[in-house]
Parts: sequence; C-alpha cells; structure tokens
Amino acid sequence: MIEMRVSGIVLDPQSRNPIVVLRDTPERRALMIWIGPPEANSIMLALENVTLARPATHDLFVNTLEMIGATVNSVVVNRMEDNTFFAVLKVTTKEGKSLEIDSRPSDAIAIGLRTESPIFVSEEVMLSSGIPINAAQEEKDAKDFKDFIQNLKPSDFIKQSQERDGEIN
Repeated sequence: MIEMRVSGIVLDPQSRNPIVVLRDTPERRALMIWIGPPEANSIMLALENVTLARPATHDLFVNTLEMIGATVNSVVVNRMEDNTFFAVLKVTTKEGKSLEIDSRPSDAIAIGLRTESPIFVSEEVMLSSGIPINAAQEEKDAKDFKDFIQNLKPSDFIKQSQERDGEIN
C-alpha cells in the first residue's frame, strides 16, 4: 500500500468534469480519479476546513459513525475494473471489530478527510493507473538500480549470507 494525500481538485479540460488528484508522500507519483461535482464540492469543503450550518451527506455519515462508536482507520483505493476505481473504508467498531465498507473512492476520500484518516492506494492500482510527477527522479532511480544490478557479483551474495549467519565479523 502506498500512502497518498489529496493534492487538490482539477477540471478535465475537455469534459469539465472534476478530478481528484492524489500524490504519494515522496511526491513522485500521482493518481487522478474522475469524480462527480457533489463529491468534488465535499472534498473541497474538507480540504478548506469549511463547516456548514447543517451536516451534508459525508458529515452525516461521519457523525453517525462517531455516535455508534466506530472509528475510520483508513481509506484504501484497492482496485480498478473496467476503468472504474474501487475503494474501502477500513473501520473499527466500538467492540473492536474490523470492517471494510465498500465505497466509491470520492466518497471514501471525502470521509477520510473529515476523519483525518490516511489514504492508501494499492500497488497494483498505482502500477496500472499512476503517473510519474518527477520524471527526472524516476530516471535517476532506474539508472541507479541498473548500475547496482550490473555491478553485483556472486561473492556479494555469499558475503551477505555469511554475515547473516554470523560467520563474518
């Protein structure tokens, strides 16, 4: 799982539909998820710490969880099927039972922001849909890894194995 943060909401230049942008914490990869206008508004309200006079839908859900003693532990965007992202809210009940509540990513993110819960994306989703945002760093890491592999010698493995077994000081 890769921890992400909400970078913001942008509009698709062609369709004018909102997109929530998630970035990993090292600021190397991003994930863009197209969402509906009501969810975009709810996410923006949470990002800007705006409190409405009356609870909106996501606030109502959070209030209900709090009233029954449940806690949101995290949001996980866990898969993608047919160009649709899926997510779960990981929740713990007051009895200590762990639950995974199926959710649209936009709703899960809106709730996660309100509960200050971490947001994660599975490695599979990032591999299939993530985009690099620091191409220079990606190139450097790939070159460093390639150099590392090319400079490996069989004796490196023997030495590490012996050190692990306590044979070399």
